[in-house]
Amino acid sequence: QVQLVESGGDLVQPGGSLRLSCVVSGSILSLFAMGWYRQAPGKQREPVAGVTSGGFINYADSVKGRFTISRDYARNTMYLQMNSLKPEDTAVYYCNVASTSGLSWGQGTQVTVSS
Repeated sequence: QVQLVESGGDLVQPGGSLRLSCVVSGSILSLFAMGWYRQAPGKQREPVAGVTSGGFINYADSVKGRFTISRDYARNTMYLQMNSLKPEDTAVYYCNVASTSGLSWGQGTQVTVSS
């Protein structure tokens, strides 16, 4: 079983920055991909950024040039650096792992961008 714990969400003003963290623990024989998703009120959950085990990274068009996904293998942690935040980035952010244990989700962390 895989456990994911996100942190780092907060209230921030437009133009500000936040760094989200996702700590991965549990039994993983092989990890295929990791990523960040978000869900705004009244909207479907959508992918934000992802990285495969081979290092391929992709971003949603809406966050390209502003968000950066990264991994710290030693700490089993994935990050999402978010810069130049906009009110439309307001959402609950979830981390996601695809592995030999299946598809796993964290509990989410709230990001609110407002003045």
